[in-house]
Amino acid sequence: MSRIGKKPVQIPAGVDVAVDGSHVTVKGPKGQLELDVYNKLSIEVADGVLTVVRPDDERETRARHGLTRALIHNMVVGVSEGFTKSLELAGVGYRVVLKGNTLELSLGFSHPVLYPAPEGITFEVPDNTHINVKGINKQQVGQVAAEIRGKRPPEPYKGKGIHYVGEHIRRKLGKAAK
Repeated sequence: MSRIGKKPVQIPAGVDVAVDGSHVTVKGPKGQLELDVYNKLSIEVADGVLTVVRPDDERETRARHGLTRALIHNMVVGVSEGFTKSLELAGVGYRVVLKGNTLELSLGFSHPVLYPAPEGITFEVPDNTHINVKGINKQQVGQVAAEIRGKRPPEPYKGKGIHYVGEHIRRKLGKAAK
């Protein structure tokens, strides 16, 4: 049995979960998210606790049991608290400016790189070398952060580029002097 799939999802106060067949809708103070669930799985909501139940032990059903529970848990956390990914720019002259809802990145190219915020995502720039990506959809927050990091990934010799806060960059030695 799936250990993740068996865990119940606690529904906090202020969050409303509606199940309509194989469609789950989660509403909270930060917004609303929807998910279409694998049709063999059933969702049960009772007393502020949501459980995902599977009818058999087929390979496909087992594979989607834990996944479905994790996706619903992320939806509940997203509409109640939200998700954040933090990025840091390292390098001489590398900086970021927030103009409206568009990031203007100076990354050592001959031109500034513009990155507009997709719908459902907000940016915070506490200083000119840090970016916070915020939203209620965990997958979307991670994807946007990865796309920003992909504009100038960290290089292994000097560590210049955009990296996640707390990410360890494996450094290489340069040419050995004689």
